[in-house]
Amino acid sequence: MDKPIIAPSVLSADFADMAAGLAEINNSGAEWVHLDVMDAKFVPNLTFGPKMVADIRPHSKLIFDAHLMTYEPENLAELFAEAGADYITFHIEATVHSHRLIQKIHSLGKKAGISIVPSTPVSYIEELLPFADLVLVMTVNPGYGGQQMIPQCLDKAERLVKLREERNYSYLVSVDGGLNAETAHLAHKAGVDVIVAGAAFFGAPDKAAMVKKLKGA
Repeated sequence: MDKPIIAPSVLSADFADMAAGLAEINNSGAEWVHLDVMDAKFVPNLTFGPKMVADIRPHSKLIFDAHLMTYEPENLAELFAEAGADYITFHIEATVHSHRLIQKIHSLGKKAGISIVPSTPVSYIEELLPFADLVLVMTVNPGYGGQQMIPQCLDKAERLVKLREERNYSYLVSVDGGLNAETAHLAHKAGVDVIVAGAAFFGAPDKAAMVKKLKGA
């Protein structure tokens, strides 16, 4: 397998100087920027809206993944698409008409991602897998950065990789939560395509070295 894509999460950046945090990502060798959008209802935290994404978009050529940890993500998809997100990733637990939302995201010219929390089984999203561009497996309960990974969640990531191979699907498999230099090897073993890292990345004195460690280089 190719080295996984690394997507630093701005949740762990300094919100008072987001431009500096973005510059650190740009210069680290990471390929994606992970944008944690939280509404203080679906998850117990509140972060930022589309304006922040629009403001930082001109300062990076990297892929932006807007991870909508919000109820009714269908009401936000277009706003974040207009703000410059490349992927719009929503939680299956937060909306009713998931297939319709995937269609809407695609109609906006964006990639559609589906995310599941630790308590949600892969079987819950199997009918949507043929239409997804990304499946994000949460390896912590979402809401806060810096948590310890729930390693059993990687079994779901591994199953998604196998389902993709068996059924000739094309989605990427991403993992988010508790990924660091010590746990990244578990994600490699599962065969994931994207590793999201927040606290591990922004807490590292050498960001480029941390990206290499997360990649297993």
